[in-house]
Amino acid sequence: MQAVLKPIKTYLQKPKVIFLLVFLFVLTLLFWFCLPKPLFKSPTSYVIDDDQGQLLGASIATDGQWRFPYNDSVPEKFKKCIIAFEDKRFEHHPGFDPLALGRAIKQNLLSKKVTSGGSTLTMQVIRMATRHQRSFWNKFLEIFMAMRLELTHSKNEILALYSSNAPFGSNVIGLDAAAWRYFGRSPDKLSWGEMAAIAVLPNSPSLVHPGKNRLILLKKRNLLLNRLYKQGIIDSTTAALAKFEPVPDRPMPLPSFAPHLLQRFKNDHTTKPLDLTRIQTSIKSTLQQQVNDILEQHHQVLKANDINNIAAIVLDVETGQTLAYAGNIAHHEDPQMESDVDVIDAPRSPGSTLKPLLYASALHSGQILPNSLLPDVPTLIAGYHPENFDLGYDGAVPASKALSRSLNVPAVKLLQQFKYERFYDFLQKVGITTLTKPANHYGLSLILGGGENTLWELSGAYADMARVLNHYSKYNGKYNPADFHSPVYSKQPTIEPTLEKSGLLDAASIYYTFQAMEEVMRPGEEMLWQQFSSTQRVAWKTGTSFGFRDGWAIGITPKYVVGVWVGNTDGEGRPGLTGINTAAPALFEIFRLLPVARDWFEMPTAEMVRINVCRQTGYRAGQYCDDVDEMLVPKSGLKAPVCPYHQLIHLSADGKYQVNGNCESPDNMVNKKWFVLPPSMEYYYKARNYQYHVLPPFRDGCTQAENGNTMEVIYPKDGAKIYIPLEADGSRGRMICNAAHRLPGMKIFWHLDDEYVGETKDFHQMALNPPPGKHTLTLVDGNGNTINIGFEILSK
Repeated sequence: MQAVLKPIKTYLQKPKVIFLLVFLFVLTLLFWFCLPKPLFKSPTSYVIDDDQGQLLGASIATDGQWRFPYNDSVPEKFKKCIIAFEDKRFEHHPGFDPLALGRAIKQNLLSKKVTSGGSTLTMQVIRMATRHQRSFWNKFLEIFMAMRLELTHSKNEILALYSSNAPFGSNVIGLDAAAWRYFGRSPDKLSWGEMAAIAVLPNSPSLVHPGKNRLILLKKRNLLLNRLYKQGIIDSTTAALAKFEPVPDRPMPLPSFAPHLLQRFKNDHTTKPLDLTRIQTSIKSTLQQQVNDILEQHHQVLKANDINNIAAIVLDVETGQTLAYAGNIAHHEDPQMESDVDVIDAPRSPGSTLKPLLYASALHSGQILPNSLLPDVPTLIAGYHPENFDLGYDGAVPASKALSRSLNVPAVKLLQQFKYERFYDFLQKVGITTLTKPANHYGLSLILGGGENTLWELSGAYADMARVLNHYSKYNGKYNPADFHSPVYSKQPTIEPTLEKSGLLDAASIYYTFQAMEEVMRPGEEMLWQQFSSTQRVAWKTGTSFGFRDGWAIGITPKYVVGVWVGNTDGEGRPGLTGINTAAPALFEIFRLLPVARDWFEMPTAEMVRINVCRQTGYRAGQYCDDVDEMLVPKSGLKAPVCPYHQLIHLSADGKYQVNGNCESPDNMVNKKWFVLPPSMEYYYKARNYQYHVLPPFRDGCTQAENGNTMEVIYPKDGAKIYIPLEADGSRGRMICNAAHRLPGMKIFWHLDDEYVGETKDFHQMALNPPPGKHTLTLVDGNGNTINIGFEILSK
């Protein structure tokens, strides 16, 4: 054995052999690492497709080229055409074709100039990747690198690289971009005549492209069709008909069905880069175009009132996927319309659209029951003076009605009870990211649009609530924290749920919230909602920001959430720009496009308990509640307050007067349960509720028990700062003070800064004209009860 190895060892030690081995080793290394990584580094266009893979829109690449990202799917027609025209032995050669190369050399020598390159498709891929100039040395490098490419890439992969990066004339790169720019269709939908016209373009893109030298293009196209026929790829009829097809005249505009979603994808890609600049979205093209048409129709009506912009989004509840994304109108020719602004992602004042979230939160916490009475009276809290849309008051209103009528004062009162800091934290947990300042910055105005939200996040929050309710039975009464997530515009992988016993909101609270939202109407416009006839049940909420700058409408069904915003992107307010007038009509038109849900949300009875509820106040029934209903409420309702408005009173034998132990024997008293509201609530409530009975007066000779709640100042509130405007003649106007007293016929004596100014009976209003500065208003009733209120008159 050693005798055999010794000559080999001696041979390998020769300098020439060593040099040869080193050379081969280096050559092998050069061969293996000769390809650049990545092979193509040119920037690509941002492209979005719908849920079926059809083009929704694209933007030009940063280098000014229409270059779609790499596509590994090559249509069979293009494969046949390009191989027949460019490289007929492509399937068999190792990267270069000796016969084609020899023929090219012969032709060039005979013509004494370069007329043929003899490059294979693989060599052309290398030239496009390296951008080599034509020369003998570069041709050798192309052969060398082409063989390396063939070693690790299949023929289909090489064809995909070619079709994605070949020049097709003008600033069009790649088959995908060429098909859309020249024929307005995807490559897989091109005919033989169209595909043949495209296949001949890379051969001389600077000379032949649609709109220029069209006769040369036609001649080359027909030459290729003849070749396909001779090779048996198409029959004579197909070839003849294909020759009658016209070649494209000029590049066509690409589809632009969702331009704002395209811009959003570009922004998201910049923030969090992906491998490709192309994405298959969850958008449904037909629905997207129909929503675009609806918005355009409403824009034509709204612009008569100088309301220029409207946006809408449609979400699938189960997945959170976006089915339609219309971020604005499409009037790029008119800069004043500012239609490039994506309003879906723009922070705007949400008006009343957060009220259902507060209602659900209060139910979940057990602070109210679905119909608990909330105060609706003039309110001043730390200088904040909320008013209802119609500037009127109900005195007291069930929480569900306050939500459906979108009353502002009860919402503020409820938020004051719930605590705005707590609600602020809740909003952040449901995915609201636009509240960038501390909770104290917003305060109680948060519930009336004092902060900013986006249509994207608000619609997503309502979709989250619907998803939790839908999943309650599916998860056997448990909750998946992942049900609260931001909307998405592409398909996401399914994640196995992690279930918990409780959730951010319980299903019963969400159910009652949606029940209240089914009858949403605006105060002062109660009948308008009836004009919206929808083929399906919809829980919906409108919102109008301060100054009539934003109109909102958001609707929910078990399957879909639709959100609509109307306004001006520059923030200009317009008369009549309310959610009910501008956004709601578009909302219901969009809902009519969607499949009708057969079933409404299932009532989550397992998340409810049956308790006795006071019929008049909506609170848990107390011992003095006469009319009691048994009602299913969220389990948290077990800790809701007991009715505070029913009490036991003592009447005379004839029931006409209140009495007490000072003037009547207990044996002669009639004890009766009575529904009693505080004076300011009673003042407004009795005017709207005929069934409400005020307390009888005390009988003469009966000393009324000390009760500081028989009299109340309605206006001004303690600590108020008031500016009294000047009259037309320049004199300072008067302020109208208002008070309420529980006892009819009782006199109230008014004093301003300890000076008597007058008395009132039954109707307690007094016009005062105090000078600028701080003042004290004192009210004394006939029984000696006294109230002191401090306020300040501003000079300007």
